[in-house]
Amino acid sequence: MASLLRPLLRRATKSPGQSWTRRYSSQAPRTLKISPVVTGLSGLAVGLVAARLLWKRDRDDSTPKSSKFRDTLVYGSAEEFNNAIDDMRKLFSGRLHVVSTDSDDLKLHGMSTNTYHTGVDHSVVVYPESTEDVVKIVKIANQYKMPITPYSGATSLEGQFIGHPGGGICMDMTSMNKIIEIHEADADVVCQPGLGWMELNETLQSKGIPLFFPIDPAPDATIGGMASTGCSGTNAVRYGTAKGEWFLNLTVVLPSGEVIKTRRRSRKSSAGFDTTKLFIGAEGTLGIITEVTLRLAPVIPTTVASVQFPDVKAAVDASIQIMRSGVASSIQCVELVDDAFMAATNKYGVSQHKYIISDGLFFKFQGHSQQSLTETARIVQEICATYGGTGFRLAKDAEEAHDIWQDRKNAHHSGMALLPGGKGWATDVCVPVSNLPALVLSTKKDLERIGLPYTIVGHVGDGNFHALLLFKNDEELELVKDAVHRMVERAIELDGTCTGEHGVGIGKREFLVEELGAGTVGLMKAVKKTIDPLGLMNPGKLYPDDDDVKKDGHGSHKEE
Repeated sequence: MASLLRPLLRRATKSPGQSWTRRYSSQAPRTLKISPVVTGLSGLAVGLVAARLLWKRDRDDSTPKSSKFRDTLVYGSAEEFNNAIDDMRKLFSGRLHVVSTDSDDLKLHGMSTNTYHTGVDHSVVVYPESTEDVVKIVKIANQYKMPITPYSGATSLEGQFIGHPGGGICMDMTSMNKIIEIHEADADVVCQPGLGWMELNETLQSKGIPLFFPIDPAPDATIGGMASTGCSGTNAVRYGTAKGEWFLNLTVVLPSGEVIKTRRRSRKSSAGFDTTKLFIGAEGTLGIITEVTLRLAPVIPTTVASVQFPDVKAAVDASIQIMRSGVASSIQCVELVDDAFMAATNKYGVSQHKYIISDGLFFKFQGHSQQSLTETARIVQEICATYGGTGFRLAKDAEEAHDIWQDRKNAHHSGMALLPGGKGWATDVCVPVSNLPALVLSTKKDLERIGLPYTIVGHVGDGNFHALLLFKNDEELELVKDAVHRMVERAIELDGTCTGEHGVGIGKREFLVEELGAGTVGLMKAVKKTIDPLGLMNPGKLYPDDDDVKKDGHGSHKEE
């Protein structure tokens, strides 16, 4: 397949006179050449068409798929990896900090205390500072067939940045954390992938610019990781997810080392495929994002409220009714929290507030005046009361609102503190909102049956909820693993998804065929094979049961 696709890609991407020099952020010239959208992406499109035809042929053929759809990937030997590291050291000899083989550095980048996945060390960690640096590293990786794993905020929960078992390059993007251009009149910003979303919003606020980036996952998440996982957060009910229109365009270094820009900076375009979204949610398996143009939203005054309910069903039913009411457009967030979360927050929350230990909802309202905020709160309180809601509490000022909301955003850390010395399995699913009460109730009953500590929180306004399951040993881990499997199965049966916003990584690969179907997953694999025929980009992540890798799920290491 690769041999058939390469001539197509070569002919499509190397037409004479089609390269141009341009600034990544879209204005003044830079030295590195970027294939224009028309050229680089037309080649990609031709390749994808060819891949689709070949994939269909393979599906229709009676020959076993594993013997023909992909060849077994073979990466470089340990000696070749060492040569690659030597080449990178020579290349960046004037910047010794760019290449690190420090053992602590390798271990730190291959594990996380936020996840149950076993850490795997990388062979080397590199710290690029520009798109040019990334291109140089990718070309060395190609030469020595060395896998590359992107790394940034380290907040991923499904093992997306864990090292490759056979060794590889960890590309730490945290040095690429600059805001390049702010276009206030256009309500967009051009930045690098290592920039944190909170840092971006703080910068806009400090400059007196009444705009913000509304996608709000974990506090330490960065723009590149947010794009790569297709994430969202508490604001999703009002502003949607990273898979919406918030990422206007991307600069991406493809596995070949070619640099493309997926679109211009205009607010909309109907020119061809939406190639930006090809990389949103791809988890670094198709290329390295080096620059992003983000759409911004106007800052609207907000306030926060909380309310308690007799049980989860009453809380979810109330939230559904609120989102069907006339005040739905004034609801920025509506968050489900269970009694275990309330108990954890009372002990380990970031504020001094103490909450009634019962299931409840946290709200964030938005409105252009205090009168509109007060009216929204009044209507929401009335609806909650009809479902048994009590103790409705509206923040009296901005400071109290901030403190209450920080308790919600700290849910993972306060939940983990419930079991000192333990580990946590944090997972999420999403279903149509009308199916959410049944799923949450069945999940709570199941978790109570196995008898391990847990908390449940959720972006209940769009049918997404998170469960944090705590355990101390391998026996308990097996109980947790089975419980998560049952939760995902129930979500898919209810026409939902195995992951609302955490991404797939290692932890959710096994569920993709059941959720999407073999045909859709096969098409995803064909896209991967076309763009990354050597399988260098974050191998072992996202794609389930890859038939181009060995049974360890990560590919083989060439014998020396």
